[in-house]
Amino acid sequence: MTQIRYADRIRMLEAPRGRVRCVLDTDTYNEIDDQFAIVQMLLSANRLDLQAIYAAPFHWPGYVEHPAQGMELSYDEILRVLALMDVKPEGFVYRGVQSYVGPEKVGRDAPAVDDLIARARASSTADPLYVVAIAAISNVASAILKAPDIIDKIVVVWLGGHALEWPHTLEGNLRRDVGGAQVLFDSGVPVVLLPCLGVVSHLLSTVPEIELHVEPHGEIGKFLAQKYKEYTDDHVGWSKEIWDMAPVAWLLNPDWCESVVTHTPVLTDQVTWSVDQTRHPMRYVYRIHRDPILKDFFDKLKARSQGAKLTAGSANTKVLELPPRSEDRRRPTRNGGHPDR
Repeated sequence: MTQIRYADRIRMLEAPRGRVRCVLDTDTYNEIDDQFAIVQMLLSANRLDLQAIYAAPFHWPGYVEHPAQGMELSYDEILRVLALMDVKPEGFVYRGVQSYVGPEKVGRDAPAVDDLIARARASSTADPLYVVAIAAISNVASAILKAPDIIDKIVVVWLGGHALEWPHTLEGNLRRDVGGAQVLFDSGVPVVLLPCLGVVSHLLSTVPEIELHVEPHGEIGKFLAQKYKEYTDDHVGWSKEIWDMAPVAWLLNPDWCESVVTHTPVLTDQVTWSVDQTRHPMRYVYRIHRDPILKDFFDKLKARSQGAKLTAGSANTKVLELPPRSEDRRRPTRNGGHPDR
């Protein structure tokens, strides 16, 4: 693998300045939060230069039996979200791998992998491409295996695993492709890790909040609110994490995601964290400030629906002035909770 100078690695782990060139890797049909993250990025165009979206694989036994099927369902869901935001998918959305990297650590072929390699190679250590990853890391790990030279040209901001002090790290994004995650952590690529239980699990909302601050704001607001409310039939005393907004939030304002630079852990075959203080550094988010993240999103969504040019809040992000569409394509309701986290 390519080696990165320690000083360069530390600099790459700092929060980026100015407008951020980034791509999004997402298993959008897997849950309800990826849709929020896509909209969050599109509404933050002054801060985030979102250049591509990659459909990532996932599977659930009894629901989605093969990762290739999950990737295709996610690809279609990305198109639904973009249609509601009036964003054209051509040259912007790419299908991802159809199999996980797996314990054999084999890089898989896919248009998303090729696009990521090309964009990474057009970047540099001084001006890296930020890879916002909110799924199993198979697309990204495949790119690293196929083109190890890209590790000094990208920063991977990944929602994966649980807190480092957790007794295990059997979280959905990580456990689906443990081999891919091991490739990520062992490669030396700069990683900003946002763990689920113990950290991002604080990023909660409720049905009344969603009904007040999301649902009234255009067709995309109705779509997101419907996804949120369909997650379960019992909304009494119920709240739900919007996990995938957290990596985007770190890019928008790192003060919302408190972090430290620490040694990259060893991910064992038993899916636990192991400590090795000789390992290369990564940035580890240990606390999420839920309120400003959601307020920023709500303000931007409202401003877009009202045709405003700029949102309120510290991000000062220009809202895409795109009319919502009236299309209402829905996937089947999934009640009974989500096993991933």
